[in-house]
Formats: sequence, structure tokens, C-alpha cells
Amino acid sequence: MIAALGTLPFLATLWLLVVLGARTLEESGAKIAAALKGETARPQAIVSVRMRTRLRPQQLRRAELPLRAAA
Repeated sequence: MIAALGTLPFLATLWLLVVLGARTLEESGAKIAAALKGETARPQAIVSVRMRTRLRPQQLRRAELPLRAAA
């Protein structure tokens, strides 16, 4: 019974290492492959994004309080 309970943390740790290794290869696999071939990694294309901005800022308005009726 103790061996079975000791196996669970071992398998969980092994699974975590596999997941982290896969994530690392997914993010930098191309760089690692290029380094093994002796090449430099090609930079990814830069995409330019145009932002639309307002030409004139809007003026801030004050909140108006309702007038009290004269008693």
C-alpha cells in the first residue's frame, strides 16, 4: 500500500516535467533546432498596427445638481 501511495507523487512529478518540457519546446523549438544546425534563428515578421486616435480631446463636463424647490 505504501508503494502505491509513493508512486502517485512520482507519476504526478513525471507528468509535470513532461508538460513543462513540451511547453518549452513549443515556445523555443525553432531556436533550438536552428542552434543544433549551426544557423541563426530567423526573427519573426513584425506586424505594424495602426491605432485610431481622436483628433481633439473631449471637454470634461461638471455634474449639475438639481435645484431644490423653494419652500
